[in-house]
Amino acid sequence: MTLTFTPSPEIQKILDTLPTNPGVYLMKDERGEVIYVGKAINLRNRVRSYFHAPHAQGAKVWRLVERVRDIEFIVTDSELEALVLESNLIKKHKPHFNVRLKDDKRYPYIKVTWQEPFPKVYITRRMDNDGARYFGPFTAVWAVHETLDTLRKIFPYLTCDREITGRDTRACLYYDIGLCLAPCIGAVSRDEYRAMIDRLCKFLQGKTDEVSASLRAKLDEAVEKLEFERAARYRDQLQALARVTEHQKIVSPQLIDQDVIAFARDDGAACVQVFFVRSGKLLGREYFVLEGTEDENNEHILSSFVKQFYDEAAYVPPEILLPADIDEANIIEQWLNQQRGQKVILRVPRRGQGQELLTLAEENARTTLAMLKAQWLADETKQMSAVAELQQVLGLPNPPLRIECYDISNLQGTNAVGALVVFERGAAKKSDYRKFKIQTVQGADDYASLQEVLRRRLRRWVNALTDGSAQPLPGGAPSKDESWKRLPDLLIVDGGKGQVNAASEVLREFSIENVPLIGLAKAEEEIFIAGRAEPLRLPPSSEALKLLQRIRDEAHRFGVTYHRQRRRKVGLASQLDAIPGIGPRRRRALLARFGSLDKIRAASIEELLTVPGMTRAAAQKLKEQL
Repeated sequence: MTLTFTPSPEIQKILDTLPTNPGVYLMKDERGEVIYVGKAINLRNRVRSYFHAPHAQGAKVWRLVERVRDIEFIVTDSELEALVLESNLIKKHKPHFNVRLKDDKRYPYIKVTWQEPFPKVYITRRMDNDGARYFGPFTAVWAVHETLDTLRKIFPYLTCDREITGRDTRACLYYDIGLCLAPCIGAVSRDEYRAMIDRLCKFLQGKTDEVSASLRAKLDEAVEKLEFERAARYRDQLQALARVTEHQKIVSPQLIDQDVIAFARDDGAACVQVFFVRSGKLLGREYFVLEGTEDENNEHILSSFVKQFYDEAAYVPPEILLPADIDEANIIEQWLNQQRGQKVILRVPRRGQGQELLTLAEENARTTLAMLKAQWLADETKQMSAVAELQQVLGLPNPPLRIECYDISNLQGTNAVGALVVFERGAAKKSDYRKFKIQTVQGADDYASLQEVLRRRLRRWVNALTDGSAQPLPGGAPSKDESWKRLPDLLIVDGGKGQVNAASEVLREFSIENVPLIGLAKAEEEIFIAGRAEPLRLPPSSEALKLLQRIRDEAHRFGVTYHRQRRRKVGLASQLDAIPGIGPRRRRALLARFGSLDKIRAASIEELLTVPGMTRAAAQKLKEQL
């Protein structure tokens, strides 16, 4: 029996009027969400092909066309322009049916502010067209920190915010311990400092031999001029550089730059391993997890990764080794040529050193995927066990797969803020965290502040549902943020019965009756449930209680962090004035004794008691607040 599929009249009308130009198409579901983005040389032929016997094209295509309720398209002048636009739209919408890099957040990079007279080096998660030099991406921020800690011992770059004039009277501690060249006091000139930063950049590019030769020449020059202190500095840098590079393996006798890409698949999951070969040496490796790979062929997964990875990569090498030929190889090469500004070759080695590198990368990808799957399974099993227990102890009709928790932070009513954190399937979903600056409440009124935050969140929900078709509610303008559209399966407030009652009023205002509401009071770890007179107490060993505590503590941490950011903008005196027991006289005495807020914060209770007029109670309150 032949299965047939008949598009809806609305979809058929779109299919009949599609142009034959190159371009990008966006398929949307009944909620207007983009669920697939694709590109085509001929939009009409490509889009219509999905609806011609979709059953024969695999389960993924069938599931896709069943959900499509609208199709938009954008005509482009060329296939290359369509490829660039497709990548940008996938990055923007993260469609469910596209192959995509797993993480919501951007990957970390090392940024060198080369556009500044005295460049600095630090970690960033975005690349701007600002004249800086970028290196990455990396998958683990801890590894980037370790790299920078090592680099700073070889290339002691600036980390302070001083204005560098060369005329400061004394340098900071970092100069004394060899972690800064101290251009602030004129210990090195601007040109010498920039030359050192340039060597750092070349090291990150893998040009270690060139860096070593440069340092050796500087060392010889310093010795000839009898500048032994300067020579000792170059000697120490050469020795540190040798220790870092001694484990770098030479893998290509041609001494060229290559990226080696291989991947592994298992049960719907895919992991890509990238080896970075620079000047013939294996400089490093990173792995990337892909989503949306179910029912996709290897060639499409590989081409999707190449497009997304090199759209964000800080450096495109002249040669990229792949395990197999990929879709649209010619057009991707054209695009990579533009990215690099020079010719780039996609090559599939069949033998020799290149094939050996691909085999090694594939083995690493398989090992990494197995490790990650074991970790995911252990984490999800434990998390979902806690979610199931939480459903049982709270008597919920459904498992609370999405939980929202709210916390209010202020200091004696000043700089009040609200925090929203989201946990899905027992794990934090940081992309859905939100911060609120309290706008309508004066003084320390946690109940009113909580109600303001909840109202603003629920107005966003209402306006997101209207999708711009109705007049937005005040204080909740329409947003492209999709997270507002979902109500939680469980709503938690940090506090007791008063906070729960305050939140209940807001839910009634919005006629929301099917969202369970609880409060977790920190003093006794009691759970206050809306509609129940007595609080619920769970044993300390309860996984459900531990999950609630973890969520509540995360909301508190997130809120306090934002609150502290706001407080930093307030003057030191006003911060001290806001602390109970610290009046003008004690404030003046504290400043006279310690000189700065940081030193007051670092002082012990006993040191604070040496301040004239300070009592132990006031000192303890001061420590708590700071």
